[in-house]
Amino acid sequence: MRYLVFFFVLYFLFSNPFESISQNDKFIVVLDAGHGGNDPGNIGNGYREKNIALKVVKEIQLELKKIEGIKVILTRDKDILINLWKRGEIANKAKANLFVSVHCDSHTSNAYGAGTFVLGLHANKRNFEVAKRENAVISLEKNFKERYDGFDPNSQESVLGLTLLQEENLDKSFSLAADIQQNFSQNLKRKNRGVKQAGFVVLHQTYMPSVLIELGFLTNKNEGKFLNSKAGQQKMAKEIAKSITKYYHQLKANTVVVNQYENSDESITITPSSSETKIEKEVIFKIQISSSKNKIKVKSYNFRGLKNIQRVKVGSYYKYYYGITSDYKEVKNALLKAKKKGFSDAYIAVFENGEKTSLSKVLK
Repeated sequence: MRYLVFFFVLYFLFSNPFESISQNDKFIVVLDAGHGGNDPGNIGNGYREKNIALKVVKEIQLELKKIEGIKVILTRDKDILINLWKRGEIANKAKANLFVSVHCDSHTSNAYGAGTFVLGLHANKRNFEVAKRENAVISLEKNFKERYDGFDPNSQESVLGLTLLQEENLDKSFSLAADIQQNFSQNLKRKNRGVKQAGFVVLHQTYMPSVLIELGFLTNKNEGKFLNSKAGQQKMAKEIAKSITKYYHQLKANTVVVNQYENSDESITITPSSSETKIEKEVIFKIQISSSKNKIKVKSYNFRGLKNIQRVKVGSYYKYYYGITSDYKEVKNALLKAKKKGFSDAYIAVFENGEKTSLSKVLK
């Protein structure tokens, strides 16, 4: 495994479609075969990661086609290199419910076994080094500095920022990843390298549960041979498809429509009005786009391109604000922009004379 990275941009305006699915909805799975074209991935023992990943992804697709209600989309279906931002755009336009990226690992030792990653802090040096290799591919793109707005794949602080916006999907991602690992271990007797967290940009801004699967090590002679065989590819694909199917049925059985906003100081529904509302100057509006225990550098690459972010520590949490203004009309526009960028839970926070207050109070 070496390189793969991409950003998702501009998602839904008001709602997160991944919280639930109805009886009539199609459950959309985006399968991503790592590498491709002039990027072979790792070539341990002469095997090519790009070819194995694509074959396994196609086998998963065949298995999932048997399941009513599931629709599969591939980021690539042949040996071509898809621009990394384009992979994100594919999932974006598809309004996917689940994202699964398939890779093969490599190591200088005779390491072996399968592992599955979810987005998170580098738990150890090994995970961070793996993420750095994956993320480094952005330097191969034209105008990458402008497109990724200063993201540094070698910076732990940059990688930390990737975790902020996936926190709400982390539990679901972990659940799927754990089931995949269990299938590999119990049904195929593969060494279980566990579920790990790392700062993969490939999982950044995927506004749905997302996992990155390491099928095994091509640098291990026996494992590489197994993964390069049709039988091995079919076996791995079937176990992944089983986990996706199980996840789909569990989600469907527990469908719950949750209102994103409550009528409280911390969560307020904004209803546009045809009349302008006069606001006193001592009242300040801010869009709260996130709250996290992680202290994130307030650079635009950590906030999907939004600039002029304010970070405020409240207790053990950091709150991140955008669109600070005393103009109510301006803050409503800022809220729409934040939601367009994927911050579906963003809301207007109101401060009067430095103290937090309710929107309903200041609009009277």
